[in-house]
Amino acid sequence: MAESAISADGIRKTYRGAQTPALNGFDLEVPRGMVYGMLGPNGAGKTTAVRILATLMRLDAGRAVVAGHDVSTDAARVRQRIGLVGQYAAVDEILSGRQNLVLFGRLNHLGRARAATRADELLQRFGLAESGGKPVAKYSGGMRRRLDLAASLIVSPEVLFVDEPTTGLDPQGRQEVWSALRELVAGGTTILLTTQYLEEADQLAHRIAMLWHGRVVSEGTPDELKATIGDDWIDLAFADAEQARRVLPAVAAHADGEPRAEEHRISVPVRQRTKALIAISTALAAEGVEPVEVNLRRPTLDEVFLDLHRKQGDKQEVAA
Repeated sequence: MAESAISADGIRKTYRGAQTPALNGFDLEVPRGMVYGMLGPNGAGKTTAVRILATLMRLDAGRAVVAGHDVSTDAARVRQRIGLVGQYAAVDEILSGRQNLVLFGRLNHLGRARAATRADELLQRFGLAESGGKPVAKYSGGMRRRLDLAASLIVSPEVLFVDEPTTGLDPQGRQEVWSALRELVAGGTTILLTTQYLEEADQLAHRIAMLWHGRVVSEGTPDELKATIGDDWIDLAFADAEQARRVLPAVAAHADGEPRAEEHRISVPVRQRTKALIAISTALAAEGVEPVEVNLRRPTLDEVFLDLHRKQGDKQEVAA
């Protein structure tokens, strides 16, 4: 366990009055120096897992080690080595960016001079030096989130928990935060990221764990997870929904997995792109149908997520 930045083994947690556990045998292994994404539907246990790993909540059973220390028996040392960035910015809008960072430094027991020096270092690191004297109320959303990240790094944590870092940000703000997170990892910080934006996990995470009802049901790199539902996907658009429904059986016959149909569009997973494209084109020609659009692409994490949701739902129905 000590070799990893985060290790969890068989964690269980049930909230008082709840009929089902929030975590039900949760296992996790996060190597040092990477962004590790944790994804899952609402109620999957992501927030509970983060709270336990960040020592904000006690586990009922199992064991977790963060930055080399047990979260149950050595919580104080864990807290000395971690940072936590919540979904919403925790900075004071009335104070300037620099004043916020100095305040966080003082709250973390830094001396006055050291807190001021650390504030200037972090403003420079996150591209906020020129705006450091302005009230945070005048910052853009991306600037606020970068300041929030800077505040979490006052004591240079080994492990940083980041929950929904770009909620509500525009595309430019999201790019700013992504850049800041990549720089942190380049500097040696390990990041555990929870996000509702699957594109965000795809862009940032080196590895991803997918949760379902309190346990990890799938884990790997983004490419490994995508490969579980096909090497490639072919998207077809037709003139109308009726035409798409008519040719769906012919198209599905050449899919390497479950096709998806929505109104006038059909998407099919395939493993041999050229062979499948030729076969589908031949089948459509036999039906006398010409698609208005054909696109060959890699699968997305959204599709992995939907496939996981379908498979786990099927398992529950069988068990019932």
